[in-house]
Amino acid sequence: MEQPEAGPSRPAATSSTHAAAVPSPQPAPSAPAPAPERPLPGTHFYSVEYPGYVRPTSAPLAIERLGGQPAIDSAFRRATGRDKVESLLELRLRPGNPYAHPIPGEIVPTSNIVLKVVKRKRKRQGQRRDGAGAQDDDGAVGEYTVEAVGVVPKTARFRSMADFQYQPDMSDPLAHLRKAMDTMDVDGILKYHIPPEKEDYTITETDPFAMDIDPQLLGEGEIAGSSTSKTTRSNLRLFTPPLFSRQGVPQNYNYKANTASVETIVVDDHTNEEHKRLINRMRWKGYGPIAISYADKGVPNNPSPAVEEQRSQADKKILKRLEDLFEERPVWTRAAIFNQFTPMEVRDIINSKYLLPLVSYVFEDGPWRDTYVRLGYDPRQDPEARFYQRLYFRNINHPISRPSVVSRRQEQRNESAQARFSGADERRSHVFDGATVTSETAAFQLCDITDAMLAEMIADEDARRETCSERDGWYTAHALERIKVVLRHKFFSLLLGHVATQEECERLLVPDEGSSKLPQRHRTRLKPGKHNMAKGALPPEDAAAHRLMSTLEQQRKTFPTR
Repeated sequence: MEQPEAGPSRPAATSSTHAAAVPSPQPAPSAPAPAPERPLPGTHFYSVEYPGYVRPTSAPLAIERLGGQPAIDSAFRRATGRDKVESLLELRLRPGNPYAHPIPGEIVPTSNIVLKVVKRKRKRQGQRRDGAGAQDDDGAVGEYTVEAVGVVPKTARFRSMADFQYQPDMSDPLAHLRKAMDTMDVDGILKYHIPPEKEDYTITETDPFAMDIDPQLLGEGEIAGSSTSKTTRSNLRLFTPPLFSRQGVPQNYNYKANTASVETIVVDDHTNEEHKRLINRMRWKGYGPIAISYADKGVPNNPSPAVEEQRSQADKKILKRLEDLFEERPVWTRAAIFNQFTPMEVRDIINSKYLLPLVSYVFEDGPWRDTYVRLGYDPRQDPEARFYQRLYFRNINHPISRPSVVSRRQEQRNESAQARFSGADERRSHVFDGATVTSETAAFQLCDITDAMLAEMIADEDARRETCSERDGWYTAHALERIKVVLRHKFFSLLLGHVATQEECERLLVPDEGSSKLPQRHRTRLKPGKHNMAKGALPPEDAAAHRLMSTLEQQRKTFPTR
């Protein structure tokens, strides 16, 4: 083998040394090549995000719990995106059980792609095998092939909460009735009967999982198995509604016990057994006055038990004042009785709700409708009660509207200030004197009418009848009609700014020629039992303006202009 000659070393190529000292310019980076475009196949797939583990062997079971292939096809076919109800897909984890509530699923539009991924393994070059045939761990290299086989335009998702589940006793008669109704079993439906109610709302039974404890280990006074082997369960026989909750998104409900509900012990009247009940202390109690119909026999002498219980809490001063007023006058309207008190006392009467029911009752119909009558007093038996009859006229130009709380308070303040400024001791909105009007609705008792002409007609003894009538009370029909005609004309004339004279009213009372009856007015026939006979309500065509125009026309004919 030849050896190299000895001597000083030298560079093999001088030019390379100079080239390394001078850097060469770098090429400009080129733009990345665009990704190749590949067409998507036209095959469509539908996807179901099943909320559970699904294996190839359990796929038929998952389809069955979704309602079967026809139900899945129908849900995807109806899912147009317009109606969510039509695109619902239900998952029943207990198929065949009518009390198991399904889990709702929703079909939503998606833009997913179904990919077919193939993984192949190949051996590296230089891969070795030992004598036992074992391979190196890194000897295999994976090769993946991806191919788009279709698109997924719709997907079924189960994102909402599952409903509450409750399983009732299937041996209960109601369970058999439900099953018979599901299968349209007529015989099973006819066999059902309502069993007698038993207040066995809890059942004590032996716990099969209780532990047997040696009696020597128990303390004094304890019985073996008394605290562990006995359990109490509910026996309310509750059956599930079609749906427990409509909320699909979890929320913080912040459940709290009703503070007004207290546990109370009640005693059964028949068996004298004690039972525990939850009683709502804040439940609404009716404190209204006793209401009777004109056809009812007799009148109440005492208030209702619920109202009588509140007597000890009533304002003694106001209650005594009410009792004195009803002794002086047995029948009052709401406006008349309130006008006897100060605004502060009226507020206490309204807020207490039981002061007036403690001393009075009301009629639902008849001549004394909507008036407060003293307990024990029957106006149907007393001819002098004719002066307490109530007349009401409807004003079609005054719509009935309920003012707001703020408006009522402001109105009360204005009335109080006006009363203090004028020095008036009492309000007189319930009184009709024929010269002033205090309200746009006419509701007066005959004893509160002080107009001279009307007072004379009301006090006429010849106008009284022998027996009380549901329509006209203690007055004859002719006499009460005359009173209504004059009162109506005077009241609506005042609303129009005109004080009706006695001559005008007398002309209205003149009967037609050849007849003893008053001029016929257009009246609509009312169905029996569908109106108040004592109201005398006017139809729209007989309004105040029409009557006034008729009166003026009659005056023009009687007194022609020259």
